[in-house]
Amino acid sequence: MERQMFRKTLGLLEASDRLLHCHEPVDPIYELGAVLDYFDSEKPIVFSKVKGHKVPVVGGIFGERQIYYDLMGMTKEDRLERIMDAIANPKPPKLLEDGPIKENIITRNIDIGRMFPIPKSNGEDSERFITAGMLVVKDPETKKTYMAVRRFQINEKDEINALISGASPLLLKHFKELEEKRQPLECALVLGYDAEYLLASQISSEKYGVDKYHVDSALRGEPLELVKCHSVDLEVPAYAEMVFEGHLIPNKRVDEGPFGELMGYYGEVAPNPVMKIQTVMHRNEPYFQHAFPSREEHLSNGLIREAEVFSYVNNLVDAKDVHITVGGGCRFHGIIQIKKNHEGDPKTAIMGALGSSKDIKHVVVVDEDIDIYNYKDVELALASRVQAGKDLVVIQGALGSGLEASHVAQGYTDKIGIDGTKPLGEQGKFFERAVIPGYENIDIGKYFPDMK
Repeated sequence: MERQMFRKTLGLLEASDRLLHCHEPVDPIYELGAVLDYFDSEKPIVFSKVKGHKVPVVGGIFGERQIYYDLMGMTKEDRLERIMDAIANPKPPKLLEDGPIKENIITRNIDIGRMFPIPKSNGEDSERFITAGMLVVKDPETKKTYMAVRRFQINEKDEINALISGASPLLLKHFKELEEKRQPLECALVLGYDAEYLLASQISSEKYGVDKYHVDSALRGEPLELVKCHSVDLEVPAYAEMVFEGHLIPNKRVDEGPFGELMGYYGEVAPNPVMKIQTVMHRNEPYFQHAFPSREEHLSNGLIREAEVFSYVNNLVDAKDVHITVGGGCRFHGIIQIKKNHEGDPKTAIMGALGSSKDIKHVVVVDEDIDIYNYKDVELALASRVQAGKDLVVIQGALGSGLEASHVAQGYTDKIGIDGTKPLGEQGKFFERAVIPGYENIDIGKYFPDMK
């Protein structure tokens, strides 16, 4: 099995019987995305026959929470501690002389759309898009590596749009400084990475001041193995599937979009910078990594947000867990489980959660007996423990997210916090839940051995 990155991930998924193989020919225009969308991007699928191309496409790899936990060797219970420890205690990566990513190095006649099976996902999308591409840059002052999943619109043969408007403020700052000097910003686009690499990319460099490659090494429990790029001064994973090297062209913009975005709406058309591709490196018989918009990146982003919200809230009350839901775009909805010691704890938790990020829009606070990953349990709390007159907190006219349609439409966001906890003291007895003693966690396989 491979040491790191995509092929190790595929091996783990195959060994656990989680990897689907589609041998039916599929069109990269709409059809491939429709198959991934049917499974809500929760089923890892290898498409071995993509019409017009010899390179297979793999999607849905990082779209399901339990798969993500298993790939990283962590659990629901220890994930928050693992993530916070990696941020607090980063470890150095390891630079190798060579690696499989350098098996093929192409510097002439580059035509990305012809070379690789890049899908088009939704009907009004302006073009085909690379949706899982990891943009890698280096801070020219600190030499720290920054990376973030960006989308890339296919334009000309060796030119693609790079959506960096929502990226790191530091990245935008450095790019603008170079633009004023008419100098390009060196960058690389990486495809074929693993769960640790994706999760590390979601750490805020501005907030924590860390090199994301160092966070990656801490998350994986061993050094991230890197090699030097061929034509730019950057390092990339030695076991990645493909890397596009180049630079952002100063003072050049091309309209990008529309594109089917996070919540299923189309994003606006806007001029964005252009990446000129100088070199393509790829492995022998590479896999093309694809993410149907926009599940996989945002699930990993939600895992980071859970750790951050937990940290904020736990400084104020006795927090037990946080769930940033997929239905809320992995950023807009938070369900917070606390041990309620005082009647004011739930509203304090609401203030902490809403204050942790401008993106969070709706927060529900529940007791320890509510399973925050079970929507039926959360609805039970909403139905039986909430009285609107006293349990709602409404904040009008706040700053929201540019990925949320109602905020974009009106320029501000109203936010809601809901106290879904039961009262302390004598009244709490009305909320004791019925249980079947001795069978709280029944093993149904004992009664139906063939049931999976």
